[in-house]
Amino acid sequence: MALSLQEFVHSLDLRTLPRVLEIQSGIYFEGSIYEMFGNECCFSTGEVIKITGLKIKKIMAEICEHIEGRESPQPFELPMNFPGLFKIVADKTPYLTMEEIIRTIHIGPSRLGHPCFYHQKDMKLENLVIKQGEQIMLNSVEEIDGEIMVNCGVVRNHQNHSFTLPLSQEGEFYECEDEHIYTLKEIVEWKIPKNRTRTVKLTDFSNKWDLTNPFPKGFYGALTLKPVYEIQGVMKFQKDIVRILPSLDVEVKDITDSYDANWFLQLLSTQDLSDMTSKDFPIVAEVIEVPQGNQVLRNILQPGKTIVIHKKYQASRILASEIRSHFPKRHFLIPTSYKGKFKRRPREFPTAYDLEIAKSEKERLHVVATKAFHPPHDEFSSVSVGDQFLVHHSQTMEILCEGIRKVVNVLACEKILKKSYETALLPLYMEGGFVEVIHDKKQYQISELCAQFHLPFNVKVSVRDLFIEEDILAATPGLQLEEAITDSYLLVSDFANPTECWEIPVSRLNMTVQLVNNLSQDTGSFLVRTLIEEITEEQYYMMRRYESSFSHPPPRPPKHPSVEEAKLTLLNLAEERTVGLPKSPKSLHVDISKKLHSSQASPDSKVPGGCQNALANLEKERSNSGTTAGPGAEGTTGH
Repeated sequence: MALSLQEFVHSLDLRTLPRVLEIQSGIYFEGSIYEMFGNECCFSTGEVIKITGLKIKKIMAEICEHIEGRESPQPFELPMNFPGLFKIVADKTPYLTMEEIIRTIHIGPSRLGHPCFYHQKDMKLENLVIKQGEQIMLNSVEEIDGEIMVNCGVVRNHQNHSFTLPLSQEGEFYECEDEHIYTLKEIVEWKIPKNRTRTVKLTDFSNKWDLTNPFPKGFYGALTLKPVYEIQGVMKFQKDIVRILPSLDVEVKDITDSYDANWFLQLLSTQDLSDMTSKDFPIVAEVIEVPQGNQVLRNILQPGKTIVIHKKYQASRILASEIRSHFPKRHFLIPTSYKGKFKRRPREFPTAYDLEIAKSEKERLHVVATKAFHPPHDEFSSVSVGDQFLVHHSQTMEILCEGIRKVVNVLACEKILKKSYETALLPLYMEGGFVEVIHDKKQYQISELCAQFHLPFNVKVSVRDLFIEEDILAATPGLQLEEAITDSYLLVSDFANPTECWEIPVSRLNMTVQLVNNLSQDTGSFLVRTLIEEITEEQYYMMRRYESSFSHPPPRPPKHPSVEEAKLTLLNLAEERTVGLPKSPKSLHVDISKKLHSSQASPDSKVPGGCQNALANLEKERSNSGTTAGPGAEGTTGH
């Protein structure tokens, strides 16, 4: 039966791709394909095309509410790289079968690919009863004993209960409310149901956006996103990928079951290659398409080039950001094989809880306070700007709060006085400010840093990697090593030189290749070359959100009414006069010979010489780079 192209797209189940279509009728120029704005705009009757994908070409947005004094809102195109964050509004239209959900919603191994629904009534299963309104997470789709089933789960009392539902399962399934925040790209790739619109609320907008803001000033309301799709396919005996708008006025017939797909060249995306089994490798392929402007491996990944794809695997990277208090910051993925060397840089800690996380058994954490703290309870120690502490361990203690005894977590420290030391107890909820004092001048490999210290960790490249042509890390003023991540890579080489291999990131390099043949002979040993990858702001935030486990300080009791916080700039700290202080009997290995003199400091407030140098250098470097003192800025104690 012939359908319009629009009707075919509406009924298309993406899980059944690829599909082979024959053009039945339409308005066209006989015998040729014409292209307009990058899309094919006409076909001749009888032409055959293999549909390989359905992608969102652009997003049209429309503001939901009427804004007083303005005309009725008109739809406008929202750029895919729009730097806003959105919250999803749950769709109020129910799905009537599991098959409708699976055909419409993206489900995959990513955390973004686990949508949640609830059912209007109790659902009685073989060994479980799903209660009305209970959140059901859809985890994956698989074939079990010849039937397509959906693997689901519910959480009860912190325990996950797994079960399966057939596609034929009927009912009224509604989307659950989603409290997560998403980028536009995440919504486009995972959260827009096929053939439906998506209502979202704008929650944040980056002020570094260098194009015109499409929203009214101060707008943080609801808007409807409507995707405009693009069909991707390939013509018989042709290598080039054709792109077709579903609105093209032609009729098509699905002839997949009666047509030999071998007449078409086999084109594979980076993701298709990653989905292959390990035994399918190595393979020989011809590069058909790579992203424009891509600088990675430009000598190998050129259209028409023959490459060997040796295998797929998981590789470790260190996610790092440039230490800079103003935007834009640069972000990097550093391979653990990086041969450069680093020196440590002082870290800044906004709370006592951060000190607890950062302390190490390798060495005593030594910090200087940059913010005063007046304790609301007598059991806690007060902190003045310039006070120095050696961090020991966390413990619990009882306090009297509004006549009630409560147990709270505190951080036990040594406070460095003029000629002695005293025990200090700081509540973990304390909102203070501390800068690390570094006495370690050793140079470290990145693998040593990750093994010996807790991330995040501040460093600066002291010796660049001499084994790579251009070390982009060497020019940065400082780096914060944030976390270790694991990502999927393909190992590829030039067919003419299969012994020199490069890692291709699956999720960040979307190339298309034509499969030539499987490589039966052994490629032997090969040299694997890794690259320092600079990633975009959007890619960085996606990794931070889905790779990290964020820890938060414990809840804070009510503040004392008279609590006031005093601040002193790091520059002022560096200008004070000196007095003698004792050496630590345990782990302080430098002379402490400076004293802070400030109206905000107590008589016992001191700053060691090494600390003064650190703070002065920190302020100087910030001034040179045009930054101001703030969290995440670089500091140094000298080389």
